[in-house]
This record gives sequence, structure tokens and C-alpha cells, in this order.
Amino acid sequence: MTDLEGKLERFETLAAECELIAKLASDAAKRELYLRLALHYRELGVDMRKAIATKDAA
Repeated sequence: MTDLEGKLERFETLAAECELIAKLASDAAKRELYLRLALHYRELGVDMRKAIATKDAA
């Protein structure tokens, strides 16, 4: 596993954990916070996949 793949896996794990916390949160503000964090980690994962694809294509 390369460093980029490790980071991708970590971002995906963090996104899933944030989504789970958001589902379990009883406070609307905390739910929104964790949903935003999950979205941010998902976006980082997409960017990391692009970086991996670019690296593999080179």
C-alpha cells in the first residue's frame, strides 16, 4: 500500500465514522457538524483518488 492509498483509506474511514456519529447525535448542531465533516473527508477522498490515478498514469 502506498502512502497515498493509506491516506485515501484513512479519509474514507473518517468519513464513515463521522456519518455514524451524525446518525447517532441527538443534538441538531452536532449532527450538522459531523455531516459537514463527513462531506469534507469524502471530498478529500475524491481528491486523493484523482492524485492516485494521475500518479499511476505517469
